[in-house]
Amino acid sequence: MTQLASLSSTLLYVAFVLYLIATAFFAGSIKSKKHTNQTGKNRWATIAITITIIGFVSQLGYFITRWIASGHAPLSNLFEFITFFGMMLIAAFIIIYFIYRAHVLGVFALPIALLIIAYSSMFPRDISPLIPALQSDWLAIHVSTVAAGEAILAISFVAGLIYLLKDVDLAKKGKQTFWLEAVLFSLVIVVGFIAATTTSQITGYESEFSHINTEGNEDVAEYHLPALVIPHQGELVTENRFASPVEMPAIVNASRLNTVIWSIMVGTVLYLLTRLIFRRSISALLQPLVRKVNLNLMDEVGYRSVLIGFPVFTLGGLVFAMIWAQIAWTRFWGWDPKEVWALITWLFYAAFLHLRLSRGWEGNRSAWLAVIGFAIIMFNLVAVNLIIAGLHSYA
Repeated sequence: MTQLASLSSTLLYVAFVLYLIATAFFAGSIKSKKHTNQTGKNRWATIAITITIIGFVSQLGYFITRWIASGHAPLSNLFEFITFFGMMLIAAFIIIYFIYRAHVLGVFALPIALLIIAYSSMFPRDISPLIPALQSDWLAIHVSTVAAGEAILAISFVAGLIYLLKDVDLAKKGKQTFWLEAVLFSLVIVVGFIAATTTSQITGYESEFSHINTEGNEDVAEYHLPALVIPHQGELVTENRFASPVEMPAIVNASRLNTVIWSIMVGTVLYLLTRLIFRRSISALLQPLVRKVNLNLMDEVGYRSVLIGFPVFTLGGLVFAMIWAQIAWTRFWGWDPKEVWALITWLFYAAFLHLRLSRGWEGNRSAWLAVIGFAIIMFNLVAVNLIIAGLHSYA
């Protein structure tokens, strides 16, 4: 089993490297002088999609070998869920690519998948037995369907982001320019998280606070970054590099919030350094990549992604979730934070389709809705899982 676990990790690493290489080839495909519309057959793009498929097969091998090694579907912790989410994003991209042959999608979809996989690698990767509440076939059914639905919806974000980079006039300092840069800044925050967490692993920093958890039991919160915020009524067990950290309410997972704060701080520094070095906004740096993009095609890709992803998410996030909740907790709905945010996500995309079909919200408006929808998904993945305590929380 140890060998299988090691093989699983190797396959995931290989997939990561292959996706990185494929991104470079996709970038080459849209820079090709022989290819002006960024669609159709192209030698660079053919190599890129081939490498992407090989990477996907490698990541699928990671998933299968980890399943065999653990004896259950590898979807039970944050590392496993996020890597599966990244794999489904790649799968959705591959399918969409062969339908539309839009090379520019690879330049943006693959880096986002890379960020997601890198983000997952910062969490504990140990294989552990399932707790009784998760020992059900509904674990694989519910969680995999949710991840697949969210991954397909994420493609609409990719198409929407590309649309906005082409459509928004960066020379005019308006609201759209500001918010577009804010979206890209949030992606830099993920890089900040990876940088902060990697630094903590290298330095080996650790501190602990004893506290009473939400169940009324004594617990110990581990910190791998200097504590800026501490648990409710927490007492320092080991050293801390900050003398006056802020105490959080009991509902907040303070150690995870502390990591989020450090990620924002480091990400902000990285963003400012990028602006200082290139003397341009990130939007302006990326805009040359989308100069030849067909806006109608990107609008179509974004809409179709929501049209497919929404019913898949409905099945996983609501229908299958309610069935499992009834089996596990003898109730369909309990207003748990994760349940509430799943409902918010569903209502938003329902409104997206309503506005698109009934009110004619196409083009720029539709692209912004796709971006907001992905922000809701990521808030659920990051804030609800890490900061807010609940029955569904991976924290």
